[in-house]
Amino acid sequence: MRNILLALAVLTFASCEKEIEIDLNSTDPKVVIEGNITNNPGPHYVRISKTVNFSETNNYPPVTGALVIITDNTGVTDTLTEATPGMYRTNKIIGTPGNTYTLTVSSEGKDYRAVSTMPQLVSLDSVRFNIFSGPLGGNGDAYTVIPVFTDPSVFGNSYRFIQTVNGEEDKSYIVFNDNVNNGSVNQRPIFSPDAEINTGDTVSIEMRCIDNIAYTYFYTLSQIAGGGPGGGTTPSNPPNNITGNYALGLFTAYTSQKRTEVVK
Repeated sequence: MRNILLALAVLTFASCEKEIEIDLNSTDPKVVIEGNITNNPGPHYVRISKTVNFSETNNYPPVTGALVIITDNTGVTDTLTEATPGMYRTNKIIGTPGNTYTLTVSSEGKDYRAVSTMPQLVSLDSVRFNIFSGPLGGNGDAYTVIPVFTDPSVFGNSYRFIQTVNGEEDKSYIVFNDNVNNGSVNQRPIFSPDAEINTGDTVSIEMRCIDNIAYTYFYTLSQIAGGGPGGGTTPSNPPNNITGNYALGLFTAYTSQKRTEVVK
């Protein structure tokens, strides 16, 4: 009886199948603004481009001829120069922790604005390696990296880490905040499914102190990137700080420092 009911269920399901056509090319191009100011010497850059349809190659057309200006709270105004198509370069503005930076873009009759305050620098004191007992495999002991820094006692600090192994940059979005260990020495390792670290590897860690909106942006991207069967979230555009007309991307001011070590 159970087999008969199962067969009827399969036939019923099959009879309800319907071919669905999804139009992946109906979305109008969107402006993408990607810019940053860091505490390292300039110039700093703002890239402006447009999205393409799903079936097209990832060759995003640059937005040229835009008026791009960055100002800070000390009164400095810098009109950026278009160095290459769609890539705009600063001329004089300096990245200083604690300063607030405002980006304005005027292009094709539309205006965009974004604001970011550069956090104070938190020192990346060192990096250490722990043997990882998970299923990474490899030709020897697999390791994870622990960036060693002391989170300030004031709550609300956020960090992004860029990991490079043997010259190959890990494409994962790795972000921490101090909801867990506020005011403490960091004990959290960097876990990434895209980077395997073994004895003898050269590992570089860049630590960026970022503001809260940048943390939310990259954390959302990390959740989207984890999508697929059994994991991740529904793809969507991460929240950003660009106001005025609608645009994708992010403008952020952050501090940056890097350490490189060989796994022994």
